Amino acid sequence: MKSEIIIYEKVSLKISENNFLENLSFSLKPGEFTYLIGKTGSGKSSILRSIYCDIPIQSGNCIIDGVYIKKIKKREIPLLRRKIGIIFQDFKLLSDRTVFKNLEFVLKATEWSDKSKIKARIDEVLDQVKMNDFKNRFPYQLSGGEQQRISIARAILNNPNLILADEPTGNLDPGTSNEIMELILDINSKGSTILMATHDYNMIAAYPKRTLRVENGKLFELSKKT
Repeated sequence: MKSEIIIYEKVSLKISENNFLENLSFSLKPGEFTYLIGKTGSGKSSILRSIYCDIPIQSGNCIIDGVYIKKIKKREIPLLRRKIGIIFQDFKLLSDRTVFKNLEFVLKATEWSDKSKIKARIDEVLDQVKMNDFKNRFPYQLSGGEQQRISIARAILNNPNLILADEPTGNLDPGTSNEIMELILDINSKGSTILMATHDYNMIAAYPKRTLRVENGKLFELSKKT
């Protein structure tokens, strides 16, 4: 087993024209759950985006599951992203496709071709997020919490080693947020490493875990609770 699934060594990122993150260092071990906190605009999302190669690293090293991000070729990025599940605040579901077709699209894009295996895998993840009865509905027919459950199902389709959750409860009421958090923790308990950006301090108090803070362009460790 690899000792770390994320290694971030003295990384600098440009998050806007005059706003930089500098000399950021942290690592995550397989199966770890870590919060990434900070004010809106502090750079939490930029850190996550750098991990899945959506924005470039200015300096330093970022190693994801053994892959050096600064050395990765453009054609290799899709292969890396298959190892990463991403959960967004605004769900990012395809509005013109049913739940089943949203998930089928992801599997086909990652070279699944056997229809029976595709159906079986979709049924499996929908069972895990308790949404199998909704597979033929469109996103607009679902509540925010239901859409986020589908977003989580999409993130775990390819059994990723790492899940990046960017404010996954940001658009949800407190009760629904707790349900989504319990679901994410359940996925973590099955072995996935999770890095979750959030500004929901009530959630952190209710579910204490290791916490990193982004502030004034720097990264600080607040706690190492497990």
